Amino acid sequence: MRARKLPRRPAVRLTELGFGASQGGNLHRVTTDEEFGAAVDTAWEAGVRYYDTAPHYGLGLSERRLGAALRHRPRDEYVVSTKVGRLLVPSPQDAQLRDPGGFDVPASHRRVWDFSRDGVRRSIEASLDRMGLDRIDIAYLHDPDDHWEPAATQAVPALIELRDQGVVGAIGAGMNQSAMLARFVRETDIDLVMCAGRYTLLEQGAADDLLPAAETCRVGVVIAGVYNSGLLSRDHPPDDAHYDYRQAPRELIERARRIAMVCETYGVTLPQAALAFVRRHPAVISTVVGVRSGAQMAETVRRSAAAVPEELWAALSSAGLLATPATG
Repeated sequence: MRARKLPRRPAVRLTELGFGASQGGNLHRVTTDEEFGAAVDTAWEAGVRYYDTAPHYGLGLSERRLGAALRHRPRDEYVVSTKVGRLLVPSPQDAQLRDPGGFDVPASHRRVWDFSRDGVRRSIEASLDRMGLDRIDIAYLHDPDDHWEPAATQAVPALIELRDQGVVGAIGAGMNQSAMLARFVRETDIDLVMCAGRYTLLEQGAADDLLPAAETCRVGVVIAGVYNSGLLSRDHPPDDAHYDYRQAPRELIERARRIAMVCETYGVTLPQAALAFVRRHPAVISTVVGVRSGAQMAETVRRSAAAVPEELWAALSSAGLLATPATG
């Protein structure tokens, strides 16, 4: 599978398809160790060498599982990213409850926002311990939407220190918006960003701010949420499709269905087009897709490898179904 170097950190190479490990943290429902292990095995056999996780995912469960699944792989052959900004604080009094954060795990810890220098260093140390690693290839600020000042003035300098020490290979920020990511690109010394849901076949808001800034500043862009939380994940979007983690509005479902109809005339499914579209932008280094099982991973690889004719993008633009001109 093709890999691309980060423009500012060429030693870090990301495969064009990345493995999203949030479901390894029991996102919404339980994923077994066997299911998650099979997903990682299938990804590896397909050539995927970029794996993304976070402490937030299952209160550390995703990190532990990913570390275990990769432990017997050659360390120099894969890239792992995790995130900082939420410390996991033991909460034994709640251990009999379930996590209120959307993951089906015991509420044995609680998440505490912390973008301070000390918080960042403690978070990285804990992640290294959970994954059984001696270094982290990429560390992202995780959802600093309401924390610009400490994230920019404390967390980024702390990550730069760790990058200079070789504890992390590259640093960035991951968010579900593009405007603040563009600000991080322009105003801080980061190497890449992860943008979830704001540059997809359904909406291209990041094309107005983040992607131009990333190209100018030579900052890599990783696209996550390529299916907009599920709306673009099926050939024919159902009435109960989700968008941004909740029930999709009727007008967006109808728009996705119109896009699917145009795709079908070119022999392409909606999910295949969704993956192919984001990779066309020159600032995009990799696309991370969350998977739960080996079967899901195999299907994701098949979708990613599908041939998509160039004429499709012009047809979607002409039909008013792409907010910005297709970028080749």
